[in-house]
Amino acid sequence: MTDKPVAPACERNREPILALLRERFADCRHALEIGSGTGQHAVHFAAAMPWLQWQCSDRAESLPGIRMWLDEAGLANTPPPLPLDVARGPWPAARFDAVFSANTLHIMGWREVEAFFAGMAGVLADAATVVVYGPFKYAGAHTSDSNRDFDDWLKARDPRSGVRDFEALDALARAAGLRLVADVAMPANNRCLVWTRQG
Repeated sequence: MTDKPVAPACERNREPILALLRERFADCRHALEIGSGTGQHAVHFAAAMPWLQWQCSDRAESLPGIRMWLDEAGLANTPPPLPLDVARGPWPAARFDAVFSANTLHIMGWREVEAFFAGMAGVLADAATVVVYGPFKYAGAHTSDSNRDFDDWLKARDPRSGVRDFEALDALARAAGLRLVADVAMPANNRCLVWTRQG
């Protein structure tokens, strides 16, 4: 039997993220996770927030691993994962009042980051909440030496990737009809950016 994929960072950051999501998604019912990765976050968050249907999505090659986590957990609020390449689609036809994405924007190229915000605008319900977790730069500066080293490592591996500037991301979010409502410090020099859809 093939072992489930495991990302150690998911085990380390899941509780601080969950604490924030419990608050921000308290009144939500349908969440879309963009870039579900291994599926670890999905089963942890869905189990802790049973009122919330948690829809995983990722590129096709990640779906088998996500299915392994979902199948083992057997939760009623985790439908089968959807294939989603933010630059190429297909984006879901459904509307979601919550969107979550962790450690994705620094992996994508900038064209994909732009597509992430532009495409997400089409699946958000009125007054939806969007939470994005990861490392970010502010006014072009890193918040820690470790983040600078991580950025160098990312760019050496793929020049298209890299830690993103908060201001540039917020501009894309505003263009997609979102308004920043919180920027929350998280462990390991990460942040959670929280936007809501403007009416």
